[in-house]
Amino acid sequence: MKLMKLEIVTPKGVIYDGEAKQVTLPGSEGEFGVLPEHATLVSLLTTGIVTIEMPDSSKIDVAINSGYVKVDESKVSCIVDGAVALSAGDTDISKKLEEARDLLKSAETSSTAIAAAVSKVEQIGKSF
Repeated sequence: MKLMKLEIVTPKGVIYDGEAKQVTLPGSEGEFGVLPEHATLVSLLTTGIVTIEMPDSSKIDVAINSGYVKVDESKVSCIVDGAVALSAGDTDISKKLEEARDLLKSAETSSTAIAAAVSKVEQIGKSF
């Protein structure tokens, strides 16, 4: 099984830095997935949810408000303005869900994108 390195960085620090099987990103032209050995690209990211599939097939969701991503064959680097990680093992998930909702609602993007992202956070919250 091939893996890739993924990093998600905000001005406040690193949100995620590790291995991933796959990552799904909210691109400015629509959601897209990245697998190991993906072709090189740079894209703007919009308000939404980054879904990380871990090597053990578990998933971590990260709410972001905007940024960009650089993809190459072995590494995905996301530089975002704000982010909140949501994972099943988190002991304070209700606080994280509220932080994610606030982050998404404060984004300067279309109300449709914000509503879709907040709805996705609500669905994630129900799965815990």
